[in-house]
Amino acid sequence: MEATFEKYRGIHPGMILERELKKRNIKKGPFALSLHEYPQTLNEVTKGKRGMTPALSLKIDKALGLEEGTMLILQAYFEIKKEKQKEGSKQHPDLSIIRKILFWDTDIDKIDWEKHYKYVIQRIFERGNDQEKKEILNFYGKDKIKAITGRANINGNSIPVMLHKKLK
Repeated sequence: MEATFEKYRGIHPGMILERELKKRNIKKGPFALSLHEYPQTLNEVTKGKRGMTPALSLKIDKALGLEEGTMLILQAYFEIKKEKQKEGSKQHPDLSIIRKILFWDTDIDKIDWEKHYKYVIQRIFERGNDQEKKEILNFYGKDKIKAITGRANINGNSIPVMLHKKLK
């Protein structure tokens, strides 16, 4: 059973439910009514606007022939992923060193520093000053900087970004 959850870990259970209903050719409205739930409630769950409650989870598991607790476990995995994203978004370099003008096209306070590290490194090493480059080097480490800049050795302040290297 653990292997089954692995591919769905972090996905909202409502989206998985919607996919399962489509696979079985079951309409949401009649399915919700068969569970003695409002169709609007089930619709909000399948759209990811509402979480899966234990009571609803048990009803869905039973109706679809799933192991008891399946939907609730998927909800727990989703909640864990949300919390990790909140934690991760709080980790960032010292923003008192980084000039906000370097990120004129976005709100610097909303940057996901781990997810968008390639673009942050590229931007800083193209337009940043020595202090900003050092801060990014300290935050990401030499390995990530090397991977983006294409340089085998890092000599302090001058690390040019290889502009011909396509970022993925």
